[in-house]
Amino acid sequence: MDITGRKLFVKALEEEGVDTIFAYPGGTVTDLFDELYKTNSINLVLPRHEQGLIHEAEGYAKSTGKVGVCLVTSGPGATNTVTGLADAHYDNVPLVCFTGQVPLPLIGNDAFQEVDIVGITRNITKYSVTVRDRKDLGKIIKMAFHIARTGKPGPVLIDLPKDIQTASGPAEYPDKVEIRGYRVNDTVHVGQLKRAYKMLKSAKKPLILAGGGINVARANENLRRFVEAENVPVVTTIMGKGAIPTTHPLYVGNCGMHGKYAANKAVSECDLLFSIGTRFNDRITGDLNEFAPKAKIVHIDVDTASISRNVVVDVPIVADANVALDKLNEWAEPIKTAEWQKQIKAWDEENPLGMRRDKGMTPQMIMEHINKNYKDAIYVTD
Repeated sequence: MDITGRKLFVKALEEEGVDTIFAYPGGTVTDLFDELYKTNSINLVLPRHEQGLIHEAEGYAKSTGKVGVCLVTSGPGATNTVTGLADAHYDNVPLVCFTGQVPLPLIGNDAFQEVDIVGITRNITKYSVTVRDRKDLGKIIKMAFHIARTGKPGPVLIDLPKDIQTASGPAEYPDKVEIRGYRVNDTVHVGQLKRAYKMLKSAKKPLILAGGGINVARANENLRRFVEAENVPVVTTIMGKGAIPTTHPLYVGNCGMHGKYAANKAVSECDLLFSIGTRFNDRITGDLNEFAPKAKIVHIDVDTASISRNVVVDVPIVADANVALDKLNEWAEPIKTAEWQKQIKAWDEENPLGMRRDKGMTPQMIMEHINKNYKDAIYVTD
């Protein structure tokens, strides 16, 4: 039995377990809205602007670990999502963004609110495509969710011409899809990992650098177990903050341009930098010639392209953070780091995070009060 594209659209979302969609109506997506109103399984969130919508979908994905899903109209509706898509691309946030488009016969004719959103977003998405045949709709949506959530997560954009939404075609939604040239690495090179672990065991001043990949992979608990089992201090990148509780006794702080003195000093003085899920961007490294000058560097990352791109490393390991940490936790034994930890603590006491208290209330004093007294509260800025 054939069904319309708009019905398959909603069916696909339900099959993918989507419970929330952030959507803003417009002429080229009214058919999809009509269909969304008929389902009780998907919560439809209506924002006030498409730019807010895309960031809401991002926040949803970051907080739940699920794929964030959004829907906008063509033209300005689509272009308003560009900043959010770029943000999701660089933060590795799984998103699927559906954009309306003018009917297929009008594409290329400068039709009302026609824009080449696929061309605009090609370099800031993992996959960007216009659906040009109704029979391909189910396969393309399946591909989109698979690509968005696997490997190094990121945003995907599907451009839906209005006539594709109303055309009839196959009702089936595929259980799985094979994508030529797209492979997800769910293993780790055990030999390389053993080599890295031996270096960690023999180091006198080891330091773990946890990046945003820990949070993306939801590997926080695995990291905490490894850190505690090895008794090794940890610093984080900006995106890695939260990879381990900031109150943990082995947590030194953020490193880099916006980091703590003790954390940066530890990076400069360590003899082994065991890095997991970081890109080594300029906010962390500063002058590459001066970054971790005394250290051998281990780099574990799910993205092959990130390895040795910014910092040349001694032991490259391509693996998901959880896969690598699962294996490392099988081997984990404590390292003698008491003197090294004592030195790091001395640096922290030498240059603590301070503030002036002689000129009335300051933002730093307010943050200090909040941190001490309201540990379980969630704060947002307006």
